[in-house]
Amino acid sequence: MQEDFHYYATYCAAFLAGYTHEESLDVCYSAQLVDLCSKTFLDKIHAPLAYATTQLQLEMMDVRTDILGLQDITRIWASFHFLPYDLYAVKKWRPKIYMDKYRLICRPNSDLVIKTVEIAKGKSLQAVGLAMHVLADTWAHSYFAGTPSLVINNTTWDFREVVMIDGKEQERPIRFRHNPSAPDNLEENIYTNSLFQNSENSVMNLGHGRAGHLPDYSFIKYRYIPAWDDYKEITKDNPNDYLKAFTQMIYAMKYLRGEVDSFEKDTYDMEAIKEYRERIEGIIRKRQLIASNDWKAFGEELSGQSICDFDLGKYQHEYVVNYSKTKTFIGRFLDAAIAQKSMVTNEIFKSKNHIAGFSKEITVD
Repeated sequence: MQEDFHYYATYCAAFLAGYTHEESLDVCYSAQLVDLCSKTFLDKIHAPLAYATTQLQLEMMDVRTDILGLQDITRIWASFHFLPYDLYAVKKWRPKIYMDKYRLICRPNSDLVIKTVEIAKGKSLQAVGLAMHVLADTWAHSYFAGTPSLVINNTTWDFREVVMIDGKEQERPIRFRHNPSAPDNLEENIYTNSLFQNSENSVMNLGHGRAGHLPDYSFIKYRYIPAWDDYKEITKDNPNDYLKAFTQMIYAMKYLRGEVDSFEKDTYDMEAIKEYRERIEGIIRKRQLIASNDWKAFGEELSGQSICDFDLGKYQHEYVVNYSKTKTFIGRFLDAAIAQKSMVTNEIFKSKNHIAGFSKEITVD
């Protein structure tokens, strides 16, 4: 997902869940910060590098892909962007080295998403926002794993968009190029994806790189053929998934606010959006590269307040000059980040999978 959903749509979901305007801003800022809290950012503010929640493209160019490097990559991407669905999945006739990666495939409504939401209960608004980022990404990044792997994350070249023409579904071929500086071309159906590399552990085979930004666009429904499912075709319905992500966030945040007694799988607060459903689905289905303006306008109509644009530098000075780091905005975010990362990596480790290294769970008050 992109800033449009993690920041502006998360603000809307938080407000509909009952948070105030100011609280919703803290929640959505924290959700977006997950995509920007890199080692480069942490080094700039003199924070521990172990708290990183993402890796920048420039960082990935120099990343190590030995055992320790791959463990570091997996701890970040599996914890925050590709939450594993079933760490104990079974697939016949596969060696452990394959299954360790297969079990990291992300899908929504996992046991780990329950734990992700539950560890944010009673914690800071920063912890709420971070949990919403992880939850939302389980929908967008479904069917990919947060570790470099050709045998899991590779796809064939055959991607087709499913569009409605005269009331009937039709398919249009999707073409890929490998120029990361060129924007995706919606009119010509040309998108950018990662360059094919036949090395199992190449960073080009991390997450949904082989599918480009298709998982990050709410409007698109498409079909493709992934490696992990023995090259059987999958249909990915982003408009439906993004609506579920939005309403599941509302439900999760009502739980975190104490309005709901428990957080259960496969539960969505459709009632909360009943009045706005047509508007929300219109934003989700609108064919555009980024929907920030539409989500922002909707959020401002909901609250009657102005939503400031995301500013990465907003809380940096407070963190740098404050002796008590944990009392700052970024300090509370980092506490939530290390709690989430330790929980996920510990669950992976307890499943006798060492792909994310050795770990123990850290609890943060």
